[in-house]
Amino acid sequence: MNKKQFDRMKNGKGFIAALDQSGGSTPKALLNYGITEDKYSNDEEMFNLVHEMRKRIITNEAFTSDRILAAILFKVTMNSKVDNKFTGDYLWEEKGIVPFLKIDEGLDELKDGVQLMKPFKHIDELLKNAKERNIFGTKMRSVIKELNEKSIEKVVDQQFEYAKKISDAGFVPIIEPEVDIHAKDKAEIEEVLKKYLIEGLKNLEKENYVMFKLTLPEKENLYEDLYNFSQTIRVVALSGGYSRDEANKKLRKNKSVIASYSRALTEGLNVNQTDEEFTKILDESIEKNYSASVEK
Repeated sequence: MNKKQFDRMKNGKGFIAALDQSGGSTPKALLNYGITEDKYSNDEEMFNLVHEMRKRIITNEAFTSDRILAAILFKVTMNSKVDNKFTGDYLWEEKGIVPFLKIDEGLDELKDGVQLMKPFKHIDELLKNAKERNIFGTKMRSVIKELNEKSIEKVVDQQFEYAKKISDAGFVPIIEPEVDIHAKDKAEIEEVLKKYLIEGLKNLEKENYVMFKLTLPEKENLYEDLYNFSQTIRVVALSGGYSRDEANKKLRKNKSVIASYSRALTEGLNVNQTDEEFTKILDESIEKNYSASVEK
């Protein structure tokens, strides 16, 4: 593990840029960027286009370590290059930004109010690839839609089971059990989720460090207790369907939580913008997310 990167993630000021749209979410990300589906005819062309979008963001003068701690990448992005360097190396060596990798293989079907992660069929291969690309940590996402305690426990158990394996391989995993912002019993779900996250931390070895990426809670500072455990490096927030302004309004009410946004980071960016227009909008977005993360 890179100790400078570890210290930055634990103590640095800023937020995490989520640039990890995968196969299922990439068409929507491109559409929001102004690229319609008729502009590509297969996955290779689609991923090339989204890499160009991400490259435009990463290389922009507004995208710096002054406000951005880390960036989460998709496998294709990790194995692609920016200015003749693999993306993770470019982020760290040129920008001072810590690289993470989205590692899950998608969501299972909705069952008993939750979507577990599909079994990780290629985890060993992917972790080996990530080590070759100098990746610091990983991210994996489940979804909770209903108040079903046994199902929520399953979600957390699965997350911690993989987190232990990932940590033992030398990475810092981000555990992301997203709570659907439209869930009828969202506040109650979050209380149950917190209970099982704490149980998971109690059963984790001292050397197994983790981060949590969580939906902004109904109760302010709900997840503050996760910091009572030395294994917790950071608690970060996903926007989860909230607009950037709404997400940041909620984020400001949670004193030890920083942003980890995807759509709420790239909101307003368009392929047809001039470099000056693109920089202005990206800079404004970064500043809003940064200030909401650090000014509590």
